[in-house]
Amino acid sequence: MTLPHKRILVAILSVLLVAATASSGNASQTTDGQRDFDWEIGSWRTTVRVLAEPLSESADEWLHFSGTSVVRPLMDRRANVVELKVAGPSGRIEGLNLRLYEPQAKRWSLNFASMRDGVLTPAVFGGFRDGVGEFLGDDQLGGRPIKVRFLVFRQGPDQARFEQAFSGDGGATWETNWIAVDRRSR
Repeated sequence: MTLPHKRILVAILSVLLVAATASSGNASQTTDGQRDFDWEIGSWRTTVRVLAEPLSESADEWLHFSGTSVVRPLMDRRANVVELKVAGPSGRIEGLNLRLYEPQAKRWSLNFASMRDGVLTPAVFGGFRDGVGEFLGDDQLGGRPIKVRFLVFRQGPDQARFEQAFSGDGGATWETNWIAVDRRSR
């Protein structure tokens, strides 16, 4: 190999090494999950469907709402808060979702409070794998224990889908009872 070819090869390999080092440095900062919700910071138009009577024998009746969802970072993005305000023919839903990152466990907790009663629901815990967020927890519905699953699907930079499901049989089967689709508004 001639000297100019060696220099070109060395230059190309140097650029590749710098690029690989830079991308692996960024990956080490973000692969722990702490920045998993950064894409969602901002304002969104949201449509929500809520199952009127989850885990019941009654026929499925879906209630429809639309409004806004605003996501704000807190504590250097180790936490964030979602402010939800939607309304429809059957009323209004206003609530907050406080999301907290637990660095030791490398997971998030999602804690929802309805402004109707001002009470935090039990948290669901989890994180993102292969672009899908899955968060699980325990709660009660009508005095009986249930499992709760919350899923987050990022559908590009300007759209996301959120689904909540309940299980009355320990997680063997799930019934989706909340579907929200958000589209970035700014």
